[in-house]
Amino acid sequence: MTDANEARIADITWNDAGLAPVIVQQYDTREVLMLAWMNAEALRRTLAEGRAVYWSRSRQEYWRKGDTSGNTQRVHAVAVDCDADTILLTVDQHGAACHTGTRTCFDDREFDLAGEQR
Repeated sequence: MTDANEARIADITWNDAGLAPVIVQQYDTREVLMLAWMNAEALRRTLAEGRAVYWSRSRQEYWRKGDTSGNTQRVHAVAVDCDADTILLTVDQHGAACHTGTRTCFDDREFDLAGEQR
């Protein structure tokens, strides 16, 4: 781990549980795939391995995307937003991103907007 990366990790505003939300986006299409959570160690593992590692709030454990499903995320870039409280991963998604088996966690879940016809 580089000193620069450790400094960036230290600058992140983690919530009371020591977590930050992670927006996961397909690197080439910019399609938003999912939202997950990381703590500092999950971020370190992601940076070191080049595969997305998250913190499961329900299971209270680390999970590397694809270890059980085969639907992996190879990380292309990691950034933090201007408030340093949200992480953006751009990834190359192989297989479904959502645990329901859909491409993204947002597939077929759109609201109707007033005045718009789809």
